[in-house]
Amino acid sequence: MNHGGHGALQECDERLVDTVITAAIRVHQELGPGLMESIYELALIEELADAGVEAKRQVEIPVRYRGKPLGVGFRADIVVENSLLIEVKSVSELTDVHTAQIMTYLKLLRFKRGFLINFNKKLLKNGLKRISI
Repeated sequence: MNHGGHGALQECDERLVDTVITAAIRVHQELGPGLMESIYELALIEELADAGVEAKRQVEIPVRYRGKPLGVGFRADIVVENSLLIEVKSVSELTDVHTAQIMTYLKLLRFKRGFLINFNKKLLKNGLKRISI
């Protein structure tokens, strides 16, 4: 059955998601918990580059009001392949504020998915939250 290439696109998206998760796990295994967020960002950028994935750090997110730019409103921690957002945290627990933050960034960037990754956990799977809008 032909779905207009949708299956291939979804498969590509899932590969990208898997690559991001694998990169985050490698960073966590190497560095462990307890460092500053900026260190994890830099290490994650390196891991993604090694995997052949384009990732940019501290990407400006402009805010518009009535069609007029208000300047830079926010900065995204990491933008992957211009389609996926990663917000890096190093906190005791992820909260609703962190979720609201990434949801806002996703809307402003017009992205559909992202990750909140809290590296301050003994096991990274306990700090990994997938977000879709």
